[in-house]
Amino acid sequence: MSVSPIVTEQPVTSLQAAFAARLIAWQRRHGRHDLPWQNTRDPYRIWLSEIMLQQTQVSTVIPYYAKFLARFPDVAALASAPIDDVMALWAGLGYYSRARNLHRCAQTVLERHGGAFPASPERLAELPGIGRSTAAAIASFAFGERATILDGNVKRVLARVFGIEGFPGEKRVENDLWRLAERLMPALEASNDDVSAYTQGLMDLGATLCVRGKPECARCPFAADCVARATGRQRELPAARPKKAVPTRRTWMLVLRDGACVLLERRPPSGIWGGLWSLPEAADEASLAERAFAFGAEPGFERLAPLVHTFTHFKLDIEPRCAEVGRASGAAGIEACDGQTAWVPLAQIDDYGLPAPVRKLLDGLRGSLL
Repeated sequence: MSVSPIVTEQPVTSLQAAFAARLIAWQRRHGRHDLPWQNTRDPYRIWLSEIMLQQTQVSTVIPYYAKFLARFPDVAALASAPIDDVMALWAGLGYYSRARNLHRCAQTVLERHGGAFPASPERLAELPGIGRSTAAAIASFAFGERATILDGNVKRVLARVFGIEGFPGEKRVENDLWRLAERLMPALEASNDDVSAYTQGLMDLGATLCVRGKPECARCPFAADCVARATGRQRELPAARPKKAVPTRRTWMLVLRDGACVLLERRPPSGIWGGLWSLPEAADEASLAERAFAFGAEPGFERLAPLVHTFTHFKLDIEPRCAEVGRASGAAGIEACDGQTAWVPLAQIDDYGLPAPVRKLLDGLRGSLL
């Protein structure tokens, strides 16, 4: 039987009262201070980093962050850019709805707020792609607002230190974690710098010490008080997501070539890989053959090595087939046919936002031909 999570009606414990001051002191001495998006109050740079860091590790984000800033140095540049340019730079970072919302958010900030991000977490949370925790992080780092964050790292820290039972993604448990997180905030009279250090400290602690696999408990500022450490339950807290069978889906992809050009097709704006360029697909080989014929392919396929791509909720088995266009049909150049399809030289595929497995497939083809 699970123990009920901490609720706000309980008296404030000595650990809760001292939590913020201890964390701030630790962050200033041992936290991260040289990440590319730190040491700035620029809300655009902070917002960009926070969106990229959603469900993505810092080491993965850093090169993407640098490329985005080089191409889109401010919110106006991002808002005015074609969505294809945004998706091309995002390709490989995953969770592509973030890129679409990033573009929409930049346009909203420009159109409704004159290019200036609002300072309050409540107003920030009204913008596309910005949830409650992300809004609080932006408000804290950019404007020194006293706002509560609760991302995956913070949930793990609180669940272990305070012995919170249950899966944090469950609404009841998440609500109790929010209430606890609000109680742990620095005092109302805390300075802006203290609030920012506290917010960064929560992120740093979860990302560098209180990690999923092997937490470095001996270096943690809360080691002496941590419930998980005292009871030897670091691997059990927080509780894992209840396991479900991961379904497998299958798709056939067409690599249609005309010399060193391939046919790309834009995916629908929503759904997996929404808005990216990809290869024509079908539910089975016979249907793919019909599509290939409609595009002017010669009869017959060359079987390419199958690929497996894992999403959060399912696995995708990809069966790629290669075909050549007939001599009478040849690609009419490299311009977009109808805005949804385009003949693209393999040498120029870097200009298109492609899903990771499609990029891998075409990179291999490019290497063999060019």
